[in-house]
Amino acid sequence: MFKALSHKVLSQSEIKFLQETCAADFKSVRVRLKEGEYQYDLAKTIASFMLEQHFPDVKDIIKRLYGEEKVNDIRFVRKIQTILKKMEKSGIIQILPKEKPWDLQRYALLSFKFQDIDKNDVILASDQQIKQVKEETYRILTRHLKSKNKIELLILTLIVVCVSYFSSALALIQPVINSLIFIPSFSIAVVFSILLGKTLSKW
Repeated sequence: MFKALSHKVLSQSEIKFLQETCAADFKSVRVRLKEGEYQYDLAKTIASFMLEQHFPDVKDIIKRLYGEEKVNDIRFVRKIQTILKKMEKSGIIQILPKEKPWDLQRYALLSFKFQDIDKNDVILASDQQIKQVKEETYRILTRHLKSKNKIELLILTLIVVCVSYFSSALALIQPVINSLIFIPSFSIAVVFSILLGKTLSKW
């Protein structure tokens, strides 16, 4: 397997797509996927990127498969894009939505296993490699959820602190200070302020 790329952190939708690809069984396609031909080589290269939790664009694919020089060959890039478009129509890959209008389109396999038009089984990743990707995407998803829970906890704590301090301040400016409001509100504000500080220091 290639060394993992220092690509952006996967979004939850990308993690889900990768998990679905790993879970997919043999997909029947009405094209040949013969080793040494363009469609097989492109699929195999996309698989190598996805095993690194990376969704490649056409230049990533060309650079890894054909070398740096071919990336600058506009006619060749267009040729590969045309083949990739045909592969999408054949149900081998999916073209992912662009994050920004000026970005290149990124590509993803719908499975690591196919049965081509000649009834040949084409396996683009071993069971062990697929298992490793599943485990890694599960770890990434777990980190996502923990981060989300931390943010939700911080927001909730901040709201409690603000409301408590506001209630305390409101009680203080009254002609007669209501200790039944001021003391509990101020105590809650102090406790949650300390909790907020400790949470932020561990962030």
